[in-house]
Amino acid sequence: MTNEWCGWRDATERALYGADDGFYTRPGGPGPAGHFRTSVHVSPLYAGAVAALLRRVDGALGHPEELALVDVGAGRGELLTGVLAALPDEVAARLRPYAVERAARPGGLDPRIDWLGELPAPGSVTGLLFANEWLDNVPVDVVETDGDGVARRVLVRADGTERLGEPVDGADAEWLRRWWSSQPARSAASTVPAPTARTALSPLSPLSPGLRAEIGRPRDEAWARAVRTLRAGLAVAADYAHARQDRPPFGTLTGFRDGREVRPVPDGSCDITAHVALDACAGPSAELLTQREALHALGVDGRRPPLSLASTDPAAYIRALGTAGAAAELTDPAGLGGFGWLVEPVGGECAGLLKP
Repeated sequence: MTNEWCGWRDATERALYGADDGFYTRPGGPGPAGHFRTSVHVSPLYAGAVAALLRRVDGALGHPEELALVDVGAGRGELLTGVLAALPDEVAARLRPYAVERAARPGGLDPRIDWLGELPAPGSVTGLLFANEWLDNVPVDVVETDGDGVARRVLVRADGTERLGEPVDGADAEWLRRWWSSQPARSAASTVPAPTARTALSPLSPLSPGLRAEIGRPRDEAWARAVRTLRAGLAVAADYAHARQDRPPFGTLTGFRDGREVRPVPDGSCDITAHVALDACAGPSAELLTQREALHALGVDGRRPPLSLASTDPAAYIRALGTAGAAAELTDPAGLGGFGWLVEPVGGECAGLLKP
């Protein structure tokens, strides 16, 4: 890492994905599971829900000869491994699983999984594209309003020291005006997921000094590229998100290391992440749900087993309690259940697959 000043987007790109010393690409690293817990790591129920969604996509597409599952931001392949285990043999035999991840392929991974350093070619696959907590790691620039209320790009060094740079202009300024302003605007999506920011939320005012925002335009573009890989099917992004009318006043940029939230320092020592403006990413046919709504639609809920089971089959009762606890964690509206799911069909066949 160098100690030069640059925007947070460039600094994060080097810190997370540098060829030799990036947080995610460093050889021998533990992967995301070594530093934070996602829905994939909570319970096999999550992979089971994705498998159930994949089967709905398969049915809607008429059971194609080759069915793709593209896992974007695949970590160490945990989600794909879980989905393969949950699928019936007939579907698994037709499945082409792709892991898209910039880190090297982990040892011992199921040989059926294709490991890719970038997305498949546009229009090359048919099936389900799933991105669990990927967009929050697409690097973005940060802006802060100065004493005159002018939004300026925040510059940072490898040690985390910041200073304000030039005013934001061009496409980035337009993105802020459209997606991070005080006036509500119509979104392409019909509903908006509940915010899950770590601080109280309020809109960013261009007249108030000291407020911060993340420019989500690179994430919009990354998501659009991901959706274009599908010839037909469904694209889903699951992430912690905020909505236009509830943007956080000081941004959400933060770091994670060894399971703890830490100060974001772009030296390769920690994860650097920020909440996603999923409403800005959404295409015209997209729908926004909470994870709680999506998983309920896929049959995952936290209802406890009947007490009568405890007397007739105590072992089954204990197992069912564990399953209910994991389901409750995945659907807790104050936690993982408050995450946003951006659901975007490609072609009309896969519209409405998560309707209750």
